[in-house]
Amino acid sequence: MSAAYPIRPITDSEFPAFYAVIEHAFNGTYPTEPELRHELTVFEFDRSLAAFDGSDIVGTAGAVTFRMTVPGGAATMAGVTAVSVLPSYRRRGILSSLMRRLLADVRSRGEAVAALLASEASIYGRYGFGIATAELDLTIRRGEGVLLEQSTLGLDPAPRLRIAEPRDAVPEMAKVYDVMLPARPGLFARDDRWWDYVLWDPEHRRSGNSPLRCVIAEDGTGPRGYALFSGKPEWDDHGIPSGTLQVSELMAADPTAYSAIWNDLLTRDLVREVRARVRPADEPLLYLLADPRRARPLLLDGLWIRLVSVGQALTQRRYACAVDVVIEVTDDLFADNAGRWRLRAQGSVGAAGAAAPAPASCERTSAPADLALPVQALGAAYLGGTRLSALAGAGLVSEMRPGALAALSAAMSWDPAPWCTTGF
Repeated sequence: MSAAYPIRPITDSEFPAFYAVIEHAFNGTYPTEPELRHELTVFEFDRSLAAFDGSDIVGTAGAVTFRMTVPGGAATMAGVTAVSVLPSYRRRGILSSLMRRLLADVRSRGEAVAALLASEASIYGRYGFGIATAELDLTIRRGEGVLLEQSTLGLDPAPRLRIAEPRDAVPEMAKVYDVMLPARPGLFARDDRWWDYVLWDPEHRRSGNSPLRCVIAEDGTGPRGYALFSGKPEWDDHGIPSGTLQVSELMAADPTAYSAIWNDLLTRDLVREVRARVRPADEPLLYLLADPRRARPLLLDGLWIRLVSVGQALTQRRYACAVDVVIEVTDDLFADNAGRWRLRAQGSVGAAGAAAPAPASCERTSAPADLALPVQALGAAYLGGTRLSALAGAGLVSEMRPGALAALSAAMSWDPAPWCTTGF
């Protein structure tokens, strides 16, 4: 920590000054007062950090606490957020001091993993974060969203679709979301605060779009899927409709509901283009479209993961197949993470009727290393979406024992692909 810029948590009364630094750093354009109230929905003062020059806040960081799905289970994690430095105080080591202090605090709380969504992708690798999820942006133009016939897919008849006010539909949406939650690494549990955060929809954030809208897929058993979306009505100079429909979240508990919701959105009248952002890397729509090229998928980085306690982190998830491997980890921030670890795990799926596999073990060892890798690579592979074999192809993982790379890469992989739908 730089003695010139002491760091400490902020008080309630300091939050406006804290937020002002973020506005400067991110070139904020939204009105301050409603944004302040919105951020306070999930803000945790005891997890905030500010760097001070005298009485002035010149840098910020913080974390939110959530329980995230990991392969085969769930774990409490720290969601790193609000990281900024006043533009006139850059290049003075303030960001590094904040990140080191923040990650040390995460570790001291007994949390093994930190996660973030990067505003700029070049920043966080130096602090031990690796890209753990990929996400797709999709753009489908009018007439191009033709789906395969349901008879071809062997799906059941479509459920009923019902338009609902988003806030009134939280109980139905939560039922669907909670069905999806245990199976999909990267999702985190939403309480009322987080549903309020997700559904916040002030006019100043709409960029000319309609208010947020909701469609529910349901049958006699209850809700089976939902979509949150908004539209922007436009016509060109010839009077031809050229509106856009923006899908902000779509969840479905079964393929029939999923297909029905997409078919509804892709065939809306007066819409020239449907855009869907932050979709999972294994998006089923790409296989449901008659011509998947028409989705124009753009692959982007999503969630970044940092293991602040390697042994604890690797034992709080499950593995796709049995593995016994010694890994040598390098970590520039935490000496306790560096060195050799023996990871032993059973496969996640046993014979029918067999007992659940025992938790993995990850212990210090003096045995020769089978693999060597930086902590960033472990973070990238942690949720099962980034293959260690791909990182090895980039020269980021070294194999000492033949076969060890393939074994650990297969064991850490997971299905379905990890996906984080919620900004924080």
